[in-house]
Amino acid sequence: MSQQSFKQAYETLQKHADTLRAQDEPNIDDLLTIVTESVSAYNVCKERIDAVEAAMEQAFSRVQDDDFAAASESDSADHVDSSDGNDDIPF
Repeated sequence: MSQQSFKQAYETLQKHADTLRAQDEPNIDDLLTIVTESVSAYNVCKERIDAVEAAMEQAFSRVQDDDFAAASESDSADHVDSSDGNDDIPF
């Protein structure tokens, strides 16, 4: 099968699900084709979803690392000696 897009694969899954739901009796002659195409389409969708999740996790990890580094730098610059017992005063 040629390389499908997520949208094409998802449409295939929807079409086959609708076909199977609409049947009063299973059409055994078409079942193998439906299952084979559905499994292939599912794998395309899963690969795309996994790739997007991995990219998002990587992007969020970088943002969190940047935020942590910025917060650490800010904490170091804003650190006040609280040895005078006035820790609750923010200035």
